[in-house]
Amino acid sequence: MDTGVILALFAFFTGLAVGIPIGWVFLGCTLMGLFFLGDSINFMSTTFFHSLNSQILMAVGFFIFAGGLLAEAGLAKRIVSFSQAIVGKTKGGLIVVAIVATLFMGALTGSSLPCISALIPLLVPELEKYGYEKRYTTAVLCSSSFLGYLIPPSVPALIYCLIAQQSVAALFLSTVFPGLLLAMGYIILNRCIVDKYRIEPQEGYEIEDSQSFSIANFLRTTRSALPALGCPVVILVGIYGGIFTPSEAGAVAVVYTVLIGAFVYKDLTRKRFDKALTGTILTLGMSTILLAGGAVMTRFFIRYGVAQSFAAMMLSLFHDKYLILLSLNLFLLILGMFIDGIPIMIMAIPLILPIAKELDINLIHLGAMVIVNIGIGVMTPPFAISIFVGSKLSGVPSGQLVGPMMKYLFFVAIPVLMLTTYVPFLSCWLPTVVLGPSMIGQW
Repeated sequence: MDTGVILALFAFFTGLAVGIPIGWVFLGCTLMGLFFLGDSINFMSTTFFHSLNSQILMAVGFFIFAGGLLAEAGLAKRIVSFSQAIVGKTKGGLIVVAIVATLFMGALTGSSLPCISALIPLLVPELEKYGYEKRYTTAVLCSSSFLGYLIPPSVPALIYCLIAQQSVAALFLSTVFPGLLLAMGYIILNRCIVDKYRIEPQEGYEIEDSQSFSIANFLRTTRSALPALGCPVVILVGIYGGIFTPSEAGAVAVVYTVLIGAFVYKDLTRKRFDKALTGTILTLGMSTILLAGGAVMTRFFIRYGVAQSFAAMMLSLFHDKYLILLSLNLFLLILGMFIDGIPIMIMAIPLILPIAKELDINLIHLGAMVIVNIGIGVMTPPFAISIFVGSKLSGVPSGQLVGPMMKYLFFVAIPVLMLTTYVPFLSCWLPTVVLGPSMIGQW
């Protein structure tokens, strides 16, 4: 390997270690490598431009904005009431309500942080009155937050499609079954362990495990939540019905959300709209620097054989396809402990694609596996973003959240990852049925 490439890799890991923003690390290590190699930097500007000249990136921006508007439009309370009506009376029912509410919020926002940002302030104080420890409720919501990555429409799915050049419609469907399995696993585990986290309820609050199922209550809460729940329905029906493209679907989602928030629920004020817009601009600005900088660095490493060397090393270490898949999972999980999901996808996918092609792994299946991995990264310490945000919102020290979250990680999330990895049916069957074998390919 050339000296310039080695120095570029050293600069990359040093930049990450000292905390330099990752987008600038991408660009800086590429410049250093080119300088020591004596190569031209002309390709950097064209790569930077072409990586952002994409309709899928427009869709990312629209979906982020729609998710921000939904989070600001006061939908969380209605979603919680609707979830409670569905769950009915069961052991640990209020925690189940929190999990189901996260499932619906994930479908509405397409990401993880808006889910817990909306639900933790609403649910944690209320469930404490009913006798649930704050740390447990917060831990469950933080663990459930990456359902937003799995239930379509999903922002990480759009990022994967942008990098790997795959069908957005297919990848949206590929994570549905893993997401539902995760939610079901969380509900079952909660039923087994919830008694360990019960405390004395406050006076006047029953220790009921949610309300009994009532048709009248279900219809009332459905009527209230239906306009909000219509947003993902409009998006998915439009995409799979061939009415509009993913980018147009994102724009429709924004218009729909504004109309619902401002004129139906009347909670989307000008101040909240401006807050959602500001958050979208900041998030999209960060994402574009990451995507463009990552594309530049990736092209540099591919030009000088780093991706090919990585693939050759993995294939030489393990001759069994299943062991290679396991090692890829470990690689992504370790990255997820220290780096956020989008930078992981930008760095790792170009390295993994040659391996996937060599092993004849379906790229839709690979996408589902990658998204589950980066979702797990949201809840794995030491740098789990959901733990930091959950701790700040609930007032529970982050160290107290780790114990309960590890139970959900090891007993549910990791098994779901293994099933997604080794059972392609979970990620490929639904896209094949909806879009046809020619779109998905062999799996």
